[in-house]
Amino acid sequence: MSALEKSMHLGRLPSRPPLPGSGGSQSGAKMRMGPGRKRDFSPVPWSQYFESMEDVEVENETGKDISFSGSEGPVLLLLHGGGHSALSWAVFTAAIISRVQCRIVALDLRSHGETKVKNSEDLSAETMAKDVGNVVEAMYGDLPPPIMLIGHSMGGAIAVHTASSNLVPSLLGLCMIDVVEGTAMDALNSMQNFLRGRPKTFKSLENAIEWSVKSGQIRNLESARVSMVGQVKQCEGITSPEGSKSIVEGIIEEEEEDEEGSESISKRKKEDDMETKKDHPYTWRIELAKTEKYWDGWFRGLSNLFLSCPIPKLLLLAGVDRLDKDLTIGQMQGKFQMQVLPQCGHAVHEDAPDKCVSWLLLCCKYIAPEATVMPLSLPPHPARLCDTGFL
Repeated sequence: MSALEKSMHLGRLPSRPPLPGSGGSQSGAKMRMGPGRKRDFSPVPWSQYFESMEDVEVENETGKDISFSGSEGPVLLLLHGGGHSALSWAVFTAAIISRVQCRIVALDLRSHGETKVKNSEDLSAETMAKDVGNVVEAMYGDLPPPIMLIGHSMGGAIAVHTASSNLVPSLLGLCMIDVVEGTAMDALNSMQNFLRGRPKTFKSLENAIEWSVKSGQIRNLESARVSMVGQVKQCEGITSPEGSKSIVEGIIEEEEEDEEGSESISKRKKEDDMETKKDHPYTWRIELAKTEKYWDGWFRGLSNLFLSCPIPKLLLLAGVDRLDKDLTIGQMQGKFQMQVLPQCGHAVHEDAPDKCVSWLLLCCKYIAPEATVMPLSLPPHPARLCDTGFL
């Protein structure tokens, strides 16, 4: 057992029983189903993986309204990818808590998940990095415990921007999951086509979960059943079939007062939109296509920022082809540790949580070989930013 593993020590959560219909933890492997047996795409509550969910209130870009006890010990601060939420770390959290004792803080970044913000359109790297720093200050004040930042995709980029701006003073390590500047910049040209190819709505949560697995967005059914709940929401104005009907009728009556020239076109469009919502009452929580102006700022210059961070670093990739020139040179020079996890999709931590945890713990030997045993008292939980000032 490594020194940092000792510092995190035994997990406090009991072993999870197999989820109904899941056949136990998949760890990224495909499930083998018997003849005629159907896979269970029903959603699973976050409480099966996290002990609590709390709002972190932030005012005037500093944390003033929340306090935590038990500040000793390492904290893993988890930042999800674009369009995802803190729930994308659910199975990963269960996997690491079952092996070592540590605190997990998984954030819903602004405009994602359950977070409510005043300026929901500002998704710049600078703003989101400040969010992370403000949440750490709100939770731990001026004396934060040792923190390791772990981010997937967009969250990995935000983790690097946070680290390079020294917004987390007690940072002991940095981990990026499947995000590389060169590959990301190349992919931006086709990103809008990818987003247009996704369904705009879903008939149910089960339908959304099924799509995520069969499309390959999340290859681990267990993770998809909890993670997709944080990616989709009910369409606004749809509460019940009766409610939907009254809304449609109200729109029709209102349109009859418009000028005759535009009346029929506008009315038909609204009727079609409402009929779509009635048949498909779930849609994406965030319209990623509208965030395009921030994409370049997330990823441009990311490799050099990552390499310049003066802390131990780990890069987990789904394929070696994702490595760009700067990172290839940096890896050859020993500036960071890298591991490729084949047979995974982009959501590496969801597809193969156990493998991610194993490599993360190996990296812990490199990050803090001198760490001592530090008992922890705070439970793992996903945190949401709550609107009281800049949020």
